[in-house]
Amino acid sequence: MSGHSKFANIKHKKGRADAKRGKIFTKLGREIMVAVKEGGPDPSLNRKLKDVIVKAKSNNMPNDTIERSIKRAAGENDNVIYEVITYEGYGPNGVAVIVETLTDNKNRTAADVRHAFSKNGGNMGTSGCVSFMFDKKGQIIIEKTDEIDEEELMMLVIDAGAEDFVVEEDGYEVITEPELFSAVNDIILEANINPISAEIKMLPQTMTELTSEEDISKMEKILDQLEDDDDVQNIYHNWDE
Repeated sequence: MSGHSKFANIKHKKGRADAKRGKIFTKLGREIMVAVKEGGPDPSLNRKLKDVIVKAKSNNMPNDTIERSIKRAAGENDNVIYEVITYEGYGPNGVAVIVETLTDNKNRTAADVRHAFSKNGGNMGTSGCVSFMFDKKGQIIIEKTDEIDEEELMMLVIDAGAEDFVVEEDGYEVITEPELFSAVNDIILEANINPISAEIKMLPQTMTELTSEEDISKMEKILDQLEDDDDVQNIYHNWDE
């Protein structure tokens, strides 16, 4: 159960997110709000909320901030309605990109996402044009330490229902079906192991490499512009960075 390393990419992305901590917390708060409005404020009865809380904690969002977001969402009676809209498109050399948004103005969001693609050598596609190249999975990333017994961890997560356990040079990647994500993550936490990343996401089936410096620069600009957009919640791509 071993594979090529994704660990460095995860840490790189988290490092990029750390530099934008306030914006990340704002986006996570919005995800919490939508989850609460859809299924209520009790994570034991609202799986979507529980999954968002796991994601928030893996991004170092403080517990009291999470609780405030839940309480605020449960008590809000305003007229702002956020719509979940997913866009798909291509970066340089056909890199597949999925952009998940939460917006109260889909015309604005569509224009901004399209601009991020077109300005930087990419283009928007139609719904479904790249999503078939991804699988929706739970992904839990754990850093290697002397305290973690690799075989014991593998047996622990597989017994809990994990689909795969990938051994990398610096850590472990645990893959689950979305409906088993929280249960597997809970087992890991109960073993006093704290993942550096844990969330349900779209994982690419194959990767696309960029060799041209110009293409790499364009792809980085697409991602940076999308990440800076307040309406954009998640970005998935198959660029082998």
